[in-house]
Amino acid sequence: MDLGAILERSPTVAVVGIHPDSARPANYVPAYLHDHGYRIRGVNPALVGRVLFGHPVVATLADVDEPIDLVDVFRRGEALPDHLAEFLACPAPVVWFQLGITNDAVAAALTAAGKQVVQDRCTLAEHRRLGLGAPRR
Repeated sequence: MDLGAILERSPTVAVVGIHPDSARPANYVPAYLHDHGYRIRGVNPALVGRVLFGHPVVATLADVDEPIDLVDVFRRGEALPDHLAEFLACPAPVVWFQLGITNDAVAAALTAAGKQVVQDRCTLAEHRRLGLGAPRR
C-alpha cells in the first residue's frame, strides 16, 4: 500500500474522535495535517458546533458537508464495530486507523466494500517519514 499516494490524494480529512486538547494525538495530529494544507473536518458528537481547524465539529461522518477523501480514526479498536455502518456509508475511499488502533474484522469489512484501510499507523509520522512537504500555513 502506497501511503504517500494516499496522503497526497487526500486533501480533505475527516477526523473521527477529534479532541480540543492540544496535548492529545486527536488534536495535534490533525493540527499538523492542517498546517500542511489539509482541510480538517472534525467528527465528535460531544463537541458538535465547536470550531476546530476552521470548521464546526459535527456528530457523524454523514454530517460533513463536503466530500471526504480520508477518514482518520482516533477511537479504540474495540469501539470500531460501532462505527462500521458509518464508515461504510461514507464515500471516502480510505479509512485510516491511527497508531495503536486495529480491528481486523472492521478492516476486512471495509476492504470487502472496496475501501483502502490503514491500521496502526500515524498520519503525522507517515507524512514526515515520506517527506511530503513543509507547512503551508
